[in-house]
Amino acid sequence: MKKITFFMFLILITSGYAQKTVNYLEESETDFSKRMQWFNDAKYGMFIHFGLYSQLGGIYKGNDEGRYAEWIQGNQNIPQEEYVKLLNTWNPKDFNADKIVKLAKKAGMKYLVVTTKHHEGFCLWDSKYTDFDIANTPMKGRDFVQELADACKKQGIVFGTYYSITDWHQGAQYVKEGKDWGWGMTKMHEGKKEEYVQYLKNQIKELIENYDTNIIWFDGDWVDWWTLEDGDDLYQYIRELKPSIIINNRVSKRKIFKKDFGTPEQFHLEDKVDYYWEACYTMNDSWGFKIKDTDWKSPQEVYEKLKDINGKGGNFLLNVGPDGDGNVPKESAKILLEVGKMLAKEEKK
Repeated sequence: MKKITFFMFLILITSGYAQKTVNYLEESETDFSKRMQWFNDAKYGMFIHFGLYSQLGGIYKGNDEGRYAEWIQGNQNIPQEEYVKLLNTWNPKDFNADKIVKLAKKAGMKYLVVTTKHHEGFCLWDSKYTDFDIANTPMKGRDFVQELADACKKQGIVFGTYYSITDWHQGAQYVKEGKDWGWGMTKMHEGKKEEYVQYLKNQIKELIENYDTNIIWFDGDWVDWWTLEDGDDLYQYIRELKPSIIINNRVSKRKIFKKDFGTPEQFHLEDKVDYYWEACYTMNDSWGFKIKDTDWKSPQEVYEKLKDINGKGGNFLLNVGPDGDGNVPKESAKILLEVGKMLAKEEKK
């Protein structure tokens, strides 16, 4: 082993110190604007909600209760020991990342965000930190996060990943029925928060280092055990891993925190504001695939929403919910392609 000289020691110490003192929450306006430039120019993106719930189509044992299909475990109070059995039947053999990303490109979209882990806790990639993932389904050997990341790179689409802070499976949180909003407002087992935050950070690190994600799109920030301080800490941690990454405001408390961009859901702002923002909408009523949901927006309505949102300084993140076989619903694809034609026609003028 080589001896470390005093000079080398000083370099190691000072370089480490300098790294630790970079406070990404106090980023200069110039650096922030530069980092957000591609997002500001993109205007239009695809949201993908896909998980174990997709195979149910909003119906469990004949019960279709609940608005959002991806919330079916909570909506119908499905016990964990029952819900995990869905691993055995989750077989979206038709999932084709290239086809989905090409659809996004034809629609005029510039970026894509996929639900790598929704509230159910199931991971679309083979994570070192859980068995509740794609590697323990009939899809073992495939990695949908990698497939989408590769397809986005090929098509020049910016790749992003959604990750829920709320987790119904991991074990550190529990559901308290009654006036505390049940499944929506999980509680943290005493002494388990540090363990869960480390779990969360480990998985986020996997998404950054293994898939080079450019956006971390958080959700589930409403739980009362998640604080502004937790958000600051996680934001700093992620930016240290990849300084150029963009993080939505739900990393913290969305009503207060607006970096890097605000996220109105199923509505959009009426006026321009002094921060970046992105409105996310469903194409019908549910985010996850729901067999009985045929309340589709027309291509004209989608187009007008896009123009209105962009005109007020926002981006439009429009959702598709692939079915249990991994296919984007035909009506979703049809709407997207029609809007794409409108945008192409507009560009030619």
